[in-house]
Amino acid sequence: MISAPVVGLLGIVALLGLIAIRVPVAIAMGVVGIVGGVILNGWFSLGFVLGSQPFTTTSGYALSVIPLFVMMGAFASRAGLSSALYSSLHSLIGHWRGGLASATIGACAIFGSVCGSSLATAATMSRVAMPEMTRIGYDRRLTSGALAAGGTLGILIPPSIIMVIYALLTEQSIGRMFLAGLIPGILAAVLYILTTWLIVRLKPVRAPDVPRASGREMARAVREMWPVLGLFGVVMGGIYLGFFSPTEAAGVGAFGAVALAGFRGALTKAIFREALIETAGTTGMLFMILIGTSVLQYFIETSGLPRILVDWIETLGLPPIGVIILIVAIYIVLGCFLDSLSMMLITLPIVFPLVTSLGYDPIWFGVLVVSVVEIGLITPPLGMNLFVIAASSDDLKFETVASGVLPYLAADLVRVALLISIPALSLALPALLM
Repeated sequence: MISAPVVGLLGIVALLGLIAIRVPVAIAMGVVGIVGGVILNGWFSLGFVLGSQPFTTTSGYALSVIPLFVMMGAFASRAGLSSALYSSLHSLIGHWRGGLASATIGACAIFGSVCGSSLATAATMSRVAMPEMTRIGYDRRLTSGALAAGGTLGILIPPSIIMVIYALLTEQSIGRMFLAGLIPGILAAVLYILTTWLIVRLKPVRAPDVPRASGREMARAVREMWPVLGLFGVVMGGIYLGFFSPTEAAGVGAFGAVALAGFRGALTKAIFREALIETAGTTGMLFMILIGTSVLQYFIETSGLPRILVDWIETLGLPPIGVIILIVAIYIVLGCFLDSLSMMLITLPIVFPLVTSLGYDPIWFGVLVVSVVEIGLITPPLGMNLFVIAASSDDLKFETVASGVLPYLAADLVRVALLISIPALSLALPALLM
């Protein structure tokens, strides 16, 4: 007879194998959870889980925040907000050496705060910024690297879908998670801009000079940024000032995005239909993944694998900070092969009990996890943002994008080191809600 922990470990290996052969993540997790559940607990116990878990997992009121934030991003991406943001920052800082790359990162940060999706942010901003930067003569490595790195800000700066899912899976406050991600998100954008400045200082040829915009153009740029900043301020400010809950804030944000699209003349019947279809499709995918995760979590927990892992870590004699560094290293390696959501959902049932048993704050660990899986989006060879950027232009090679993003990966490692060594970066603002 094979012991239960070994069955759990074989299940994780089988799960990674199924994902490697392109089985959808939700199906892969469900299959492994069902087969492993039958082996360990029999059909009767598994039947009870399958009969109750899908409804229990998806029926909670808090989950309504997901389709609402997805809807907000869908309408925001179709309302021309991305091009308005880029044009505004282009006028304000485009005349700096490397200013267009910095403007791209800034626009990604602001648009990502409304959109909530890194892939959507990268895809949208690449269509806006890539042609203009290419026309002016920016080096393709700098252009693609800034776009790929800037796109990752979509899951770190709140509101973020992946933060919502982490909070729901670990039973943490969504509002506290959003507040915890604000400073690290701003820090990420600042480090990316500093990296751009360093690149163009060492190699000025990568970023040609751009004429300064007139005072009238700068004033118009500031006016065009206010709708997006206002929407972000209403959603996040409403949560933190206690005017409404995160779920209510998502509803306000979705309505605000629809209103902005109508105000800008982009709310045609076709666009309205496309946005709703995207919302339904993305929400269905996320809910299926949550159901698969619940079945897999049942299997992993009954296998005793998390407890075995905790005991094994204790035998290594590593200090708590050493365990965190080991987990971060594992995430970075997994990021080369898995997408961010899959990576988080597969590992959380195992690493979350371990981290909490060491006394670490779950909110702090959530921000760290989101930061590290974000690195996976731009880590060769399978970083999803790299493929999105490479596909945005017919003559842009994947190798160019991969080499261009390497300096920004170094900036990410600096940020992760700061988050580990200075927990107050994540916990100072959530403490204000206590």
